[in-house]
Amino acid sequence: MNGAVPAFADLGDGLLVLVLVVAALVILVVGIRLSRVAEALARATGLGEAVVGGALLGASTSLSGAVVSVSAAGAGAVDLAASNAVGGIAAQTFFLAVADLCHRGANLEHAAASTENMANAALLALMLALVLLYPYLPDWQIAGVFVGTPLLFAVYIGGLRGVARIRTQPMWLPLRTRHTRLEPVAAVAGVAAGSRCRLLLEFVPLAAIMAAAGWLVAAAGVECAARLEARQSVVGALLTAVITSLPELVTTLAAVRIGALQLAVGGIIGGNTFDVLFLAFADVAYRDGSLYHAIAADVTFWIVLSLVMTAVLSYGLVRRERHGPANIGSESLAVLAIYLGALLLQLG
Repeated sequence: MNGAVPAFADLGDGLLVLVLVVAALVILVVGIRLSRVAEALARATGLGEAVVGGALLGASTSLSGAVVSVSAAGAGAVDLAASNAVGGIAAQTFFLAVADLCHRGANLEHAAASTENMANAALLALMLALVLLYPYLPDWQIAGVFVGTPLLFAVYIGGLRGVARIRTQPMWLPLRTRHTRLEPVAAVAGVAAGSRCRLLLEFVPLAAIMAAAGWLVAAAGVECAARLEARQSVVGALLTAVITSLPELVTTLAAVRIGALQLAVGGIIGGNTFDVLFLAFADVAYRDGSLYHAIAADVTFWIVLSLVMTAVLSYGLVRRERHGPANIGSESLAVLAIYLGALLLQLG
């Protein structure tokens, strides 16, 4: 298998597992702090919970996952790189359904009503659909990069700008009920510029630590796949993707606990949207052609699954069921069943 790091190949099984555990703990602890800094920046800049959750928080907690995909692609482990990206999307959507279980009162999709979150979900579905389309297009490349990769970046940036406009100039608003949680309006005028600079200076080293931990997970994950003789897609979707998604789980549960429901939903959807860009970054790092044309059917399975789960979540955000079975939304229950069923299929 390509991509094995010599230093990791020399480690015993116990030490290799220890590397994964330590890296996971680093990602978890640093990810929590990174998300808190992102939330403080949201207040300091006056951007809304859904916008910050969809852009800054989603991207910052996904840094380790991005490094996993890029490192794996650069080492030639295409399926590990791609499955880590889309496996993370599926896992994080599953985490949102878990958060709904922890939220008392109305269902999370009802209480976190937000046009920005709905727009982010549509953006995510569009980007996943483009990734599914790319293998059926001619393998045209510029400087070794598939021509569709820049389009993914353009769609992502344009989508975020559109979501920001939706917040400031909404064309329609969700019906407010007694269960709807509205975010407070930030008072930006009273925030000193020095405070914003301090937060940014704290953000950068935390992001660097997340990136380093992500590289460790990638290298150890490649070595684990080689020793277990497991498919790269299984290791990527069920091991590295879950490890690098731990910050999203913790920050989502914490946001639900304090009542920042739009931040919770926005952080997951925004993180998922940024995760699609892992494939774009990985395509740039992969030097043997188009990454999209090289991925296996197992990876396509996770892309389709992520698209299905996103569609179910979007439907729940529009329908806004107040109360469902087991005190969660019917859509959340469906997301739980879809993901657990996928695990059984992949491990069976």
